Amino acid sequence: MKKGIIIFWVFIISCTFSNAQQGKVLEELSMSSKILQDSVNFSIYLPFDYESSKRSYPVVYLLHGYTDDQTAWVQFGEVNRVLDRDIASGKLPPMIVVMPDAGVTWYINDHKGEVLYEDMFIQEFLPYIEPTYRIRTKKRYRGIAGLSMGGYGAFVRLEIP
Repeated sequence: MKKGIIIFWVFIISCTFSNAQQGKVLEELSMSSKILQDSVNFSIYLPFDYESSKRSYPVVYLLHGYTDDQTAWVQFGEVNRVLDRDIASGKLPPMIVVMPDAGVTWYINDHKGEVLYEDMFIQEFLPYIEPTYRIRTKKRYRGIAGLSMGGYGAFVRLEIP
């Protein structure tokens, strides 16, 4: 009986500590864009200590693939679980990860000048996101990565101003 009680308490304590290190994902957020004349949806991962600290964090912009949207990295890639694990183990520093929806724009301005996604990203999205979420604003604290179409978008945007 004592062994069962001990196992129970070890389980409760381990669940408590594992939950204490979980970040928060906010989905279905949006920003109004004058350039696109539409709203831009995005998801964001905030590290476990975001609400309890006053610090600013580095940021990674994580770009989805063709036909996906701002929820793909959480829904299919479980990016929040990977980040929680690697931040808790010390492999990664606490960071904010922003996942914008780009439709099928390839994250660039189209050749006809009709859909100016790249202009929106630089001129509106970054200036909206970074002061809203306590992000370190020097470019050395910004990263960008993507999958498929998002990989292309990250490649052409290797350096975010």
